[in-house]
Amino acid sequence: MLDDADLDLVAALQIAPRASAAALADVLGMSPSTVGRRLGRLEERRVLRVIGQAEWSVHADGNPRHVWVKTAPGATERVAAALAELPEAQLVAETTGRADVYCALHPADRAQARELLTTRVPAVPGVVSTHAELVLRALTKADSWRLRRLADDQVKALAEAEEPLPARPAVTGPEEGGVLRLLRANGRITAAQAARALGMSQSTAYRAIQSLLRRGVVRPRVEVEPALLGYALEVIVALTTSPGAIQPVAEELARHPSARYVSIVAGTTSVIHQGVFRHEEELGDFLTRDLAHLPGINALDVSVVLRVLRRYWIRREDGRLIG
Repeated sequence: MLDDADLDLVAALQIAPRASAAALADVLGMSPSTVGRRLGRLEERRVLRVIGQAEWSVHADGNPRHVWVKTAPGATERVAAALAELPEAQLVAETTGRADVYCALHPADRAQARELLTTRVPAVPGVVSTHAELVLRALTKADSWRLRRLADDQVKALAEAEEPLPARPAVTGPEEGGVLRLLRANGRITAAQAARALGMSQSTAYRAIQSLLRRGVVRPRVEVEPALLGYALEVIVALTTSPGAIQPVAEELARHPSARYVSIVAGTTSVIHQGVFRHEEELGDFLTRDLAHLPGINALDVSVVLRVLRRYWIRREDGRLIG
């Protein structure tokens, strides 16, 4: 589905999601029209979208939960589909290993978390049992994961092509909320586009965009299924460590090229590593070589993702973004 030029474009956007078509073209050796045409085609085919990854506090008063769900025989697909309809479901996937369905849920507050975890999720027909763990801290998120295709000089040029952010965020007013919603849906939105959509001046929209980006409230990221980029194997590794090893193990895993999301959790495990691999041999090396030298790991449990129904609140179907 994606040729080499498409993959190069994805890799470039991961480094500089808001770079202009001209800047991307200069680094990739294409014309700006070719870059625009390829990007438009990928978006039209619902393969790729540049969105804004919002700070947790934008979504809720509290942190997400990792939830593993065991289902009755034959009920996995039905349960996963029902869980994917939950507004709190950031990620829902069918898995093998620890459970039949894995979810990342982000309830609005602790009261909703209790109701969600003790009533709504267990009440879904076909659910046999659930196990939830609280995310305490995320060491890396999906916006940091990279498709490693570009040369060092290209990476440097793309980093320089990103629009520089002010040293201090500009002061903005209530219009920032509208800009935030637009930026979450389209991480490449321009000040002119935001101004037209919200009926404000372009300078006000520009200041709001710059402020949100500078403060890290929103971080642009490329949303595309890893399997379309050649990473057909996705796993969730739950590691149990000694207390003194939690932070160093999590930091080491966050630096691993497979890491899309690494978090420290409160539960029966200590660290969750969500990683992507090209094939089973690569995963085998990770488990037997990369993890083997890390001190303090007492046990691990691997769940293999079979199908992703929802990721970062966007529905998926055969790798396409449908929500």
